[in-house]
Amino acid sequence: MAGQARDHRLDFFRGAALFFIFVDHIPDNMASYLTLHSVAFSDAAEVFIFISGYTAALVYARAMAREGWLMASARIMRRVWQLYVAHLCLFMIYNAEVAYTVRRFNNPLFIEELNAGAFLDDPAATVVRVLLLQFQPNFLDILPLYIALLATFPLVLLAMRRHLLLALIPSVLLYAAVRIWGLNMPGYPDGRTWVFDPFAWQLLFVIGAAFGLSGARGAVLVKPRPWLLPAAFVACAAGLVIQGSWILNDLFDTPMVLHRALWPVEKTTLSPLRIANMLALAFVAAKLIPVDAGFLRRRPAWLVVLCGQNSLEMFCLSILLSLMGNAIFSVAGTTPLVQIGVNGGGIAVLLGFGLLLAWFDGGGRLPRPAPRPGHREDA
Repeated sequence: MAGQARDHRLDFFRGAALFFIFVDHIPDNMASYLTLHSVAFSDAAEVFIFISGYTAALVYARAMAREGWLMASARIMRRVWQLYVAHLCLFMIYNAEVAYTVRRFNNPLFIEELNAGAFLDDPAATVVRVLLLQFQPNFLDILPLYIALLATFPLVLLAMRRHLLLALIPSVLLYAAVRIWGLNMPGYPDGRTWVFDPFAWQLLFVIGAAFGLSGARGAVLVKPRPWLLPAAFVACAAGLVIQGSWILNDLFDTPMVLHRALWPVEKTTLSPLRIANMLALAFVAAKLIPVDAGFLRRRPAWLVVLCGQNSLEMFCLSILLSLMGNAIFSVAGTTPLVQIGVNGGGIAVLLGFGLLLAWFDGGGRLPRPAPRPGHREDA
């Protein structure tokens, strides 16, 4: 496992998900109709969590093989601490940005739109809830989920070390308990719960980890069947047609294929449709895009790959840029010119930041894609 080459498909799709998160978090953003959630039941959040589970298994399974479970668990907890500190720093910058926008442009409705009023009204009483990850204003709900999932990952990894089913079966049972009894973590203010229910979303994370660990071992989690790829195509097509009809209904009041009220794809407790759609998309992508796909080495895709390799820093910046875009929309309106400026400017900043991080990681040189197997480059 130690010598296994990096799978840039993971970096590419994680990088794409980060750009989608920036675009999708800006309300009334027409560019959001071009992202994943417009053509599928799942969206960037599912992509991010699935790939995070997959890569966590790859990275920490190797650490466990080299150093044992205890040291691998310590490395996981160090990463959890990094995520926790990043979340707190992001929270403070977020609230400073909100407070400045409200005072500078006299727009108190901006606080209500972002669900940030409790902290600004009484920060002393709210700060403890922030530290406990219970207070989650809009846009700041994904990192607490990831922290919770990764904090329990040592136990998942220990179970998977014995057998994958020892982790998958309890995960499915916990998800079933959520569907039956509505389990969730308490939020703040009182009466609220987490936007992303960790008891439900852990299933997608664990499934991703199971695929990642199988790949690290050189095994196949799902045995090839001739009907699997056509079935996955059908599932993806169903998501495209149904979700696409809903988007067109929003834009042009066209008929819907199925009424939304009769076809729930609820996000907080991760509807089974969202899981099935995400797994179908992942299966199709894995089958149709080889590890050495040529397009990943071309400049546009390689820029996305570089962004995906520094996901935490890129995620934090994408959230702050989304908040800034929301503020600009609130002040300047949502005319086409403003939307082009906000989306184009935000994507340019994200790309520039991704290149800066890659340059720094490369010791002052931008990493270049490895040549395809069998391809000889001039010296």
